[in-house]
Amino acid sequence: MADSPVDAEASGENIEGEQPEPAPEAVTEEATTHEEGVELERTIGLVGGLAIGIGTMIGAGIFVFPGLAANEAGPAAALSFSIGGVIALLVALPASELATAMPRSGGGYYFISRSLGTAGGAIVGLGLWLGLVFAAAFYLVGLGHYVVAVLEEVGIVLALGPAPPHVVLGLIAGAALTALSMAGTERTAALQNGIVVILLAILTGVLTFGILDALGVFGRQSVPDAFFSQGYFPVLSTAALVFTSYLGFAQVATVAGEIKQPSRNLPLAMVGSVIVVSIFYVVTIFVATSTFGAKRLGQFGETAMVNVGRDLLGFPGAVLILVAGLLATFSSANASILSASRSIYALSRDALLPRKASEINLKYGTPHVALAMAGGPILVLVATDSVEILAEVASFLHLVMYALICVALLVVRRNDPAWYDPAFRMPGVPVLPAIGALASVSLIAFMNGASIVIGIVIMALSYGWYRYYADDVQLKGDI
Repeated sequence: MADSPVDAEASGENIEGEQPEPAPEAVTEEATTHEEGVELERTIGLVGGLAIGIGTMIGAGIFVFPGLAANEAGPAAALSFSIGGVIALLVALPASELATAMPRSGGGYYFISRSLGTAGGAIVGLGLWLGLVFAAAFYLVGLGHYVVAVLEEVGIVLALGPAPPHVVLGLIAGAALTALSMAGTERTAALQNGIVVILLAILTGVLTFGILDALGVFGRQSVPDAFFSQGYFPVLSTAALVFTSYLGFAQVATVAGEIKQPSRNLPLAMVGSVIVVSIFYVVTIFVATSTFGAKRLGQFGETAMVNVGRDLLGFPGAVLILVAGLLATFSSANASILSASRSIYALSRDALLPRKASEINLKYGTPHVALAMAGGPILVLVATDSVEILAEVASFLHLVMYALICVALLVVRRNDPAWYDPAFRMPGVPVLPAIGALASVSLIAFMNGASIVIGIVIMALSYGWYRYYADDVQLKGDI
């Protein structure tokens, strides 16, 4: 069997000569210099991978979106989340196969650039970076709302100048999380693991009580409104809005270069996180709409779940949801900042961004320049305070990447290069990847027009950057 691209990359050898097909490596002088430098350490295990996936996805889906989603689609918002979960699963399977064959930092960018060519990889890679930036900004705005809600619960009203308090708090949290990530991936992963364990324990308790309450076990049976109370079309437009909730599984792939035993842990982390989180989303919408009804729930906005907790369990319930909301939005932002920096790192190693961006801090073993390039734009977007636009632009850019991941799997399976030896093989090829690609693109059609325009502009600028800066870059393994 031919040497895998990962083995060669780890040893710093240039794969040429006798191999019938070259492994996926950059051949520019600049990129080769990077390969001979410091590598990221594999410090994240299965629990850490699941924590990144679940911790990123559980935040927006449960603590920011229920009110917004119920206002748009009524109780059928549960179906919107289910649609998002199915699409995510259809992409998580091909992404898992590609990741076990190419477990390198960069995730979708790395897969696509090695399967579909440098130009496509550059557009997706730059889009992934900015998509994660939009997602992280969205999570930080949600975090700011929850901090304000916690303070108001204890009678403290903030006045932090002309900017809304939740925006200021989101900016502070973004700067702090970027600094934390610079101090080491192992520290960040340990924090993520602890947050997710506490978060799931709180949610399981509150949602179990909510289900029993809705079923009348405690003497207060309540039934949600008519399922399609807002009609059928809003189900799909809401699915497009809330798809930001499912970006976490792909973020596991962006840190694949730091995952221990990637052949086993990558598929388990990506597929497992989608399944776990989808169940939590559907149950949450059922409990929330059973408690208040969709119309009233929508009036509560980004912190609707606090009111659900208070109605179910009184003041302790509100406190539990506030704590969980803080943890969830914090972990989502934390994982997004980490993943955005790894996308920049991967682009720089391939000479699609300046070499400086892939420098590793020798003390902490982290790409400190890439982290700064992720954190800076995030803070700018947090200041806009545009929750729904931030969410949909992040979804748009990821959906484009997801569709191309499915196509990449079909292409690499058809060409079967010598270096391609995944430890996990997706079932149902070519039908399921084709459905995943089509579903990903179709969901974009139901987005807000402004979000689509912003996403297209970002892709056009990414292509312009590629032509201006890196048009002569060629990657081995272009198929």
